[in-house]
Amino acid sequence: MEWSDSWRGAFRIELRAEAVNLAWHGWSVLPGTYPAGGQWAGRDGAEDHGPVPVHRDWQDRIGTRADQVATWWTGGSYSILLATGHGVDAVEVDADLGRRAAVALRATGIPVPIVATPAGRWMFLVASGGVVIADPGVTHHAQGEYVPLPPSPAHHGVVHWRVKPQICAWQLPHANVVHEALLSAPSYDLVAADRS
Repeated sequence: MEWSDSWRGAFRIELRAEAVNLAWHGWSVLPGTYPAGGQWAGRDGAEDHGPVPVHRDWQDRIGTRADQVATWWTGGSYSILLATGHGVDAVEVDADLGRRAAVALRATGIPVPIVATPAGRWMFLVASGGVVIADPGVTHHAQGEYVPLPPSPAHHGVVHWRVKPQICAWQLPHANVVHEALLSAPSYDLVAADRS
């Protein structure tokens, strides 16, 4: 997906507003590179892979106040990256397992913020700490890592919420809640769950 300069300029306002809102809620957000042609732009030189933090000293900027975060998005339509391990971790799975785990969580009545990427990856946002199942299809993003948050642009679409953090009043569950959902997820019949 090719992002025009005029579209990117208009979208910058939405990205900035969301970044400030997330920072205001205590989430450590950072500006990330954005798609430009076949590469990622936003910091010195073009990157082949992204999104990555715009500031190379991004780890020193974790915990920046919301008013300062607002200034980071005045000059560009940067992706929104969440520095994990600072109150929020992310448990990443493929879309199929993600849908099944979401159904399992819904059945228990425990809301968990869920992010989906255009590349078919789902991320369950949980309180930092805890252990998630050791499985090749499950990645636990914690200290020293980052993940994209909505509405970050990607080459083939936009990162979006499957479940917004407002649904759980910005209270994140422990990782073991998602761990249990992932373990029970294969037993759920998605067709039957969609009918209910």
